[in-house]
Amino acid sequence: MAGQCNPTFDEIARKLGDFTCQDAPAIIHLRNPFGLSNWTLPVVELMMVAGAVLALWYSIRRLRRHGDPVNLALWIATVVYLFVIEIPLYFPDSFGIEEDLGIVFAHNAFTVQFMFERLPLYIIALYPAVITVAFEIVRSLGVFRDRGIVVGAICVGFVHHCFYEVFDQLGPQLRWWAWNTDNATNHPLAASVPMTSMVIFATLGPFAATLLVMRLVGRKSEKLAESASPARLSGVSLGWRSVVAGVLVPVGVGILSTPSSVVGRGDTPNTTAQAIVFWIELVIFAAISVPVLVQQWSRHRNSAEGIPTNEFVRVFAPIYLVVLAVLWVSALPDYFGAVDGITSDDTPIGNVWYATGCLIIAALAGLSVSVRTRTVSAREISRV
Repeated sequence: MAGQCNPTFDEIARKLGDFTCQDAPAIIHLRNPFGLSNWTLPVVELMMVAGAVLALWYSIRRLRRHGDPVNLALWIATVVYLFVIEIPLYFPDSFGIEEDLGIVFAHNAFTVQFMFERLPLYIIALYPAVITVAFEIVRSLGVFRDRGIVVGAICVGFVHHCFYEVFDQLGPQLRWWAWNTDNATNHPLAASVPMTSMVIFATLGPFAATLLVMRLVGRKSEKLAESASPARLSGVSLGWRSVVAGVLVPVGVGILSTPSSVVGRGDTPNTTAQAIVFWIELVIFAAISVPVLVQQWSRHRNSAEGIPTNEFVRVFAPIYLVVLAVLWVSALPDYFGAVDGITSDDTPIGNVWYATGCLIIAALAGLSVSVRTRTVSAREISRV
C-alpha cells in the first residue's frame, strides 16, 4: 500500500513502543512475546485470544447441540464489523478521509501484528470475546425471550460497556494504544478516554450488532424451527446473513450517533454539549438495563425453571475481570502519582473509579449466571 506510513501514526508508534511503520511487513509481523515494550502486553494479548477461541468453540457447540446459530453469527458479524470499521481508521489517507478523520489512534506492537503493524491479533480477538460474554449473560437471564430483541440488545450494549470500560480506561496508561488527542474526533474526553470510544464503540456498536444478528439470523432460525417441516438455517444462509449484519453495524452506529454528531457540527464543535449527549445516552442504557437484568434474575432465580449456569461466562468472565484487576493494581502506583493526568512514564491515566464501578457491575452480571440455582437439564438450557 503506497504511502501507508502516515507521519502522525509513525510519531505515535515511536512513542508507544519504539517501533515504526517504515518498511513494516504488509501482511504479518511476529515478535518475541518476552521482548515487547512492557510485560502487560503479552498478558492482555493471551487473555483476549484465549477468550475469542473459547467463544468460537462455545458458539459452534451451541449450534451443534441446540441448533442455535446466533452465537456463531454474532462471532462472525463482530469480526466483519472490526474490519469494516477499523481499516479505514488505520489508513485514512488511502480511503480519502484523512482530512475529515485523520489519525485517531495507534496500537502498540504486540506479538502478532497485521497490516503494516496497524492491527494486533488481540484486537481481532477482543471483538467476539467481549460481546459473547455480554450476550450470554443477557440471553441466559432470559431477556430476549421475555422482553424482546430491542430490550435484549440494549442490555447487551450496557453489559458490554461495563466489561469493556475496565479495559478501555487502563489501556493508554499501560501503552496498549495511544489516542491522537490533537484529533478533534477524540473529543470530548473522559479522563484519557474519548467518549466516542465509551459510547459509540463500547455501547452502541454491541447494541447494533446484537439487534442485526437477532433479526437477520435469530428470527429466521426461529421461523425455520417453527415451520411445518422444521429445519435449520443452512451454512450458506448463516454465512451471508452474518456478514451482512457485520457490514450494517457501522450504518446502525452512524444512525444512533446522530444526536452527538448534530451538536458537534461546525468549525468549533461544542464538546460540552457532545459530552452531555453522550452521558445521557449512557444513562438511558443503564436506566433500561439495570432494572431489567435485576428483575430477570430475581424472577427466574427461584422459579421452576431457574437460571441455568452458563459455561462460557463462568470460565471467561472471571479470567477477564481478574486479569484486568491485577493489571489495574500494578498500574495504581503510577496512577496515583500522576500529575495533571500524566504519569511519570509520560502516559495518560483513565478513571479508576469509573472502571471500578464497571468491574463491580460486570462481576455481578457474570455471577448472576455462574451460580447454579437448581439442577437444570440440557433440554431446559436449550430453551433459554
